[in-house]
Amino acid sequence: MQYDAFADWVRQTSFAGLPLWNLMLALAAAVASYAVIGLLLRLLTGRAKTWAALTDGAAARTVVDVLEGTSRPLMLVLALLIGASLLDLPGRWENRLSQLWFVAMALQMGLWGRRTIDIGVRRYLERNGPANAATVTAQVSASATLLSWGLRSLLWSVVLLAILSNVGVNITAFIASLGVGGIAVALAVQNILGDLFASLAIAVDKPFEVGDFITVGSISGTVQVIGLKTTRIRSLQGEQIVVSNTDLLKQTISNFRLLETRRIVFGFGVAYGTTPEQAQAIPGLVRRLIEAQPKLRFDRAHFKAFGASSLDYEVVYFVEDPAYGVYMDLQQSINLGLMRELQALGVEFAFPTRTLHIASAPTQGPGSDLPAAR
Repeated sequence: MQYDAFADWVRQTSFAGLPLWNLMLALAAAVASYAVIGLLLRLLTGRAKTWAALTDGAAARTVVDVLEGTSRPLMLVLALLIGASLLDLPGRWENRLSQLWFVAMALQMGLWGRRTIDIGVRRYLERNGPANAATVTAQVSASATLLSWGLRSLLWSVVLLAILSNVGVNITAFIASLGVGGIAVALAVQNILGDLFASLAIAVDKPFEVGDFITVGSISGTVQVIGLKTTRIRSLQGEQIVVSNTDLLKQTISNFRLLETRRIVFGFGVAYGTTPEQAQAIPGLVRRLIEAQPKLRFDRAHFKAFGASSLDYEVVYFVEDPAYGVYMDLQQSINLGLMRELQALGVEFAFPTRTLHIASAPTQGPGSDLPAAR
């Protein structure tokens, strides 16, 4: 009897123009929806963790981190919207509910996207940064910050425009005005923007890093700082050279960090008084000198050409150590050995010479047409 009376009271009572039973049904649906969404989220996260443990892949760990970043307040909003869809609302409110659905989902997608960007930038720093934290900051933190800021700005711009378009705002004129304003700003700061994007290109493509020895045009030195606008290089003479990032990437860059071996070509000349037998023995002599050094790999040695004042030889070998000082020490050793061996062979090094042939004046004889000297 009391149950029937309570049921009649529920059916007859209304709140804000809505039947109480309808509100109770919507609340129950919202609570159940929140529980189901939470359960599904935990199941998906658990499966992703299992996948990450089995494969030990970056993609699986990224999925786990993104799912763990799901907003609980937005989950509650979605659950309430599911419950509100069961209410007997006027037509205009149904349209508003669909718009709120889109807003909530767009915001959650934006949060997932932002978390993905943060994870990507963090892993980029971990992957590209050496053990020295100061070097990490000097090398990639500025470019990583610029990359993160640019991607976040693009993401939330797309989310905002999608939300405005869904709620009925005409964004065509808004986008056009942004485009005109963006062009004006870009023209005003095109040099700065060019250097910023060049810095981003250096950070992503990594043609060189802090600590690398590079040669750009007439500049040779060690990279000290890669900034947002300029790169600072310590030259061999000791001074610091500041180069615009844009100008730097417009030129051919020689990076010696990955240099493993050096290919050396050098030549020398011997005097023309050298006999054919001596000239034939010189390549083998050079080969023995080079193969006697453990860090050198012989390639070839040839009697190359007849020079203006010398018999020219060309020698090619490889240094198995990238250090420039090691190469110079070995080349010096080869030069000294070559001097000793050629001296023992009786061969002299050539030096620029010129031979002048002076013709004598013709003598006066009988029948000569030349006038007689008086």
